Amino acid sequence: MNDSLTEICNSVNQLSSVDEIKSFFKEILSEKELEDVQLRWELMKKLKDGEPQRNIAKELHVSLCKITRGAKILKQPEGIINKILSAEQNK
Repeated sequence: MNDSLTEICNSVNQLSSVDEIKSFFKEILSEKELEDVQLRWELMKKLKDGEPQRNIAKELHVSLCKITRGAKILKQPEGIINKILSAEQNK
């Protein structure tokens, strides 16, 4: 499976626009999977903005377990999601 993940990453890296990347994800993921990815992203942004976990759970209708996982990821100062969201906040 690790080889497949590398292939997927290399394939996405070769795409030249946001529209191509969107098309790729729409083709490879189901509608539910896309919704889950988008929901996870919204959850991470809200955590990074300092919103309380219980408010996020209520607003996004997700379990505290998912939010706790996201919070652990954001505690990793060298984590890629943390870097991306920090850059977004600094725009």
